[in-house]
Amino acid sequence: MVQNRFPEGWDEERVRRVLSHYEDQTEDEAVAEDESGYEDRTESIVEVPVELVPAVRELIAKHKR
Repeated sequence: MVQNRFPEGWDEERVRRVLSHYEDQTEDEAVAEDESGYEDRTESIVEVPVELVPAVRELIAKHKR
């Protein structure tokens, strides 16, 4: 028997809701959702080398505390 493991705070129902959201989106809705991320001036999108991702995640986690 396969045991599913979810991230903290997630369960099967939440995963199903997220999948449903994206599977039911029209292409226009998906584009609008993607573009809205660039309009939020409280966050930024940055490309970093893969080897730096753990360090960046750690900094973000410390900042949120």
